[in-house]
Amino acid sequence: MKFIIVILLSFTFLSGCSDWIYRIDVPQGNFLDQKDVNKLRVEMTKEQVIFVLGNPVVGDSFNDNVWYYYYEMKRGMAKRGEDVKKRLILTFEDNKLLDFKGDFTKPEEFDQPLA
Repeated sequence: MKFIIVILLSFTFLSGCSDWIYRIDVPQGNFLDQKDVNKLRVEMTKEQVIFVLGNPVVGDSFNDNVWYYYYEMKRGMAKRGEDVKKRLILTFEDNKLLDFKGDFTKPEEFDQPLA
């Protein structure tokens, strides 16, 4: 009986140590911030968009005019915050940026092309 009590107490005390294990955060994709998206303007070329945002994570296999920027941060420990997922989908026409949608707000100056 003493053996079972010792085992149960050991498991109880060891379960309290589970937070001592360090787990890393795992970021994947293109990290984008709203200030980066604010630099986008309609009619920007694909090269200009790459200069501002970097290369897209995923390109549409069937449509070269759609680019996907995706970012995910998987937290290793809950006390560091919640998991983060953000996406941005760019649409081009004739090598010029036409529109975008996703988890970012469209800047007020987006509809004004660069001079």
